[in-house]
Order: sequence, then structure tokens, then C-alpha cells
Amino acid sequence: MTRRPPEPVAVIKQRRDRTLAALVGAVPYIGFLGVSFDRRGDELTAVLNYDDKLIGNPLLPALHGGAIASFLEVTAIMELSFNMLWDDVEEGRIDPDALTPQTLPRLPKTIDFTVDYLRSGLPRDAYARARVNRQGRRYASVHVEAWQDQRQRLFAQATGHFLMPSRDG
Repeated sequence: MTRRPPEPVAVIKQRRDRTLAALVGAVPYIGFLGVSFDRRGDELTAVLNYDDKLIGNPLLPALHGGAIASFLEVTAIMELSFNMLWDDVEEGRIDPDALTPQTLPRLPKTIDFTVDYLRSGLPRDAYARARVNRQGRRYASVHVEAWQDQRQRLFAQATGHFLMPSRDG
């Protein structure tokens, strides 16, 4: 049995980045919110880029609770979606340039999503990371944490449960 020679790391990194870009580009709401993603290996950090439209209480000023919840939910869904494609991307079974909103797998559907607002979101960029607690063929449980200036000083966290799409449709 002959093994395929390993691909250069740069090729794999480009494939990962193009796959992530296709996933993010398929959800217009992510662009509307101003969310971007920083990928390091298989770890995604979501960035909510500050914009005045995200302010809910101009007297404080503080980020709107709905914008925070949306940011956390988008982070969880992108983490799950990227995880679903990871093996195929790593093995080169997916051509990221052929990924369109029509050819991408369906996104996980939210069953429930509970947000804990720990403190006011300040008028500045925010960051979030999702941790998949359990991911099966039909169901996933995810925990998301959001911070602004200090990673250990969270301003919001959430737990969500998702219905996973079938792999063949």
C-alpha cells in the first residue's frame, strides 16, 4: 500500500481559510453584525467588530443584548459547522473554491440557547470562543464565552443545543 505524500502546510492552511470564508459568506447576517473569525488550527475566535449600530443603551453606552446573543449564537453555529467539515478539508475531499451557499451542508438548527449577561458590553470590539461539549450525528451541545479586554473577564456566556443536519442533505 502506497501512501500519498503529505501536502505542504501552506496548502492545508489555505484550504481551511477558504472553507471558513465560504461558511461565513453563506450567512449574510454575520456580515451585517460585523463578525469576523480568526482561525488558528482548528480553533476559531469570533470577533464582533464595534459599530455604533450595536449600541442598545446610548446613556451607558452598552452593547445591545440582542446583538450580544446573536454574536454568541453565530459563534456556536460556525464552530459546529467548521467541525463538521474539518475531516473532509484536512483530507482534501472538499474543494473550498466549489463551496457556495447551495453546495455547503445545511447549518445546525438551534433547539435552545441560554445567554448569561455577566456585565455590560462596552463600546469596543468583543471576542468569543465556542467549546463543543458534545457533538453527535443528530444533536450537539455548545458553550460560548465572550470577553472584551481580558480573556478571563467574561461579559457574557451562553449554552446552546443544536439539531445537527444529516450528512447527506
